[in-house]
Amino acid sequence: MQQKKRSYSDELKSKAVKMVNEQGLSQEEAGRRLSIPKGTIANWVAASKLGTGRSRPGDPSVAPLAAENHRLRKELHEARMEREILKKAAAYFAKESLPGTRS
Repeated sequence: MQQKKRSYSDELKSKAVKMVNEQGLSQEEAGRRLSIPKGTIANWVAASKLGTGRSRPGDPSVAPLAAENHRLRKELHEARMEREILKKAAAYFAKESLPGTRS
């Protein structure tokens, strides 16, 4: 006896993944609340982590967003280092420009 394959809306898939990822529910609990098998939710959560699943058409997948996030964090780190260097240089030259402080 074969079971009929059910299809779920993208909205329901997105809701289930959010329940697990953002609300911290277990896959079993989310499945029980939504009347969806735990294994199905596990597949959706895994797909969302790999970037193969999309919550809505047109939404960017996870992989490009993770790459952009990494690039932006790197740029932020470099900008903070440059700011610290400039602060130290400004303090050094301010000290040098005061009368009677030359060494």
